[in-house]
Amino acid sequence: MTSDRKTIGGLDHIGLTVPDIELATAFFNDVLGCTTLFDVGPFEANDNWMTDYLAVDARAKLPKVRMLKTASGGMLELFQYQTKDQVTIPPRNSDVGGHHVCFYVEDMEAALAHLRAHGVKLLAGPVHMTEGPSAGLSWIYFMAPWGMQLELASYPHGMAYQTSMQ
Repeated sequence: MTSDRKTIGGLDHIGLTVPDIELATAFFNDVLGCTTLFDVGPFEANDNWMTDYLAVDARAKLPKVRMLKTASGGMLELFQYQTKDQVTIPPRNSDVGGHHVCFYVEDMEAALAHLRAHGVKLLAGPVHMTEGPSAGLSWIYFMAPWGMQLELASYPHGMAYQTSMQ
């Protein structure tokens, strides 16, 4: 059976709005091992471009947009908007639009020690999945300095669902 639906490729990047692009860059680079690739901007419009293309206030300003590369190759695009109607409280995972970014680690205990050494707030855990399709996975949530939820995941020997697909 063939499909006339176009295939969507893999994930290219995740865009994150942060309150301070320099603080966020330092955290992602120094603590989480990312590398800054480039900056673009500034972006500002006197018409409806910002609304039409980005669905934000027409007078929003973006002094710069910064692209980072994670150690595994995925990319993060950081935005620091300047706009009069900005909500500055990050959404919870349970809120519509809530989200988190997960980073893979081979050694969960070493990664946790690294985060603790940098004063990163860890939530409860890690959780070690022992049953079901995610058996073999360990995960824990932690907080960026500006309150965004992030996660570490580790499954160095794979997860149960992977062996059932072979």
